[in-house]
Amino acid sequence: MKPKIYITRKLPDQITQKLKEYCEVDMWEEEDTSVPREVLEKKITEVDGLYCLLTETIDHHLINKTSKLKVISNMAVGYNNIDIEAANKKGIMVTNTPGILTETTADLTFSLLMVTARRVVEATNFIKEGNWQTWSPMLLTGQDVYGATMGIIGMGRIGEAVARRAKGFNMNVYYYNRTRKPDLEEELQLFYVDKETLLKNSDFVCVLTPYSAETSNLIDTFEFQLMKETSILVNTSRGGIVNEDALYKALVDGEIWGAGLDVFEEEPLSKDNPLLSLPNLVALPHIGSASKKTRLKMADMAADQLIQGLQGSEPTNLVNEL
Repeated sequence: MKPKIYITRKLPDQITQKLKEYCEVDMWEEEDTSVPREVLEKKITEVDGLYCLLTETIDHHLINKTSKLKVISNMAVGYNNIDIEAANKKGIMVTNTPGILTETTADLTFSLLMVTARRVVEATNFIKEGNWQTWSPMLLTGQDVYGATMGIIGMGRIGEAVARRAKGFNMNVYYYNRTRKPDLEEELQLFYVDKETLLKNSDFVCVLTPYSAETSNLIDTFEFQLMKETSILVNTSRGGIVNEDALYKALVDGEIWGAGLDVFEEEPLSKDNPLLSLPNLVALPHIGSASKKTRLKMADMAADQLIQGLQGSEPTNLVNEL
């Protein structure tokens, strides 16, 4: 008998067909809405495997309802949406999809940096709203990228990929990380500094660290006060690392020049969020890995992880120790 799995979001046919070769598949069919909590509470009690996204919070209340569940496959690099401790207690394997989205997310990070620096969204709206009457010397002037100083907080795969792009723009690159990377410093001419030095000296601060208890509100009021008035903050990692109330104040008070965010504390972001009222903030709907090629690879890897675990093998990207 095939193991039963539940998929929390409609996937491309090629992925579901692959899963159906090995599993009995049940799936939430709505493409643009998350599975309701009450539905997930019921489904999780019936299955051997769960295929989920960051949009689902798999907390201890859900996990404790399970008796059959063996594998939770998360179609994401991060897994802070899953209570790992609760999964450990139940002997449930948790997997993720690292590596695949590195270059795509680095592309988006650098794009967001440039769009914010050169006020691209403001300029587009300026034309659409009929405000372009003449050329003016200081109209919509932004910040230079070429030759500027970038500070990267979190030098993992994506941080390294962003640093490589920065060097193509002849940028001076500082980084702050739990561990120093001398070989990478030598290869790319990077400078390892403490967080305070990075914040004080960077024209662009890119947040690329995973979310954890240690990194919650890592960028807060004190950090914004250290930054240059001309600096730009870019966050494409996880919401909650940047304190959004402190960011709002910093943008309004001119403590920093601008910000580009792809992630937020609560997602989806409400259209009434005060951050969206600010002209010096560019907001994106968590599209860091959103290229067709990358998303299909992520979906396929998540399927492979689920199949491996259900067949009794240790998944390639097991994130918890059982």
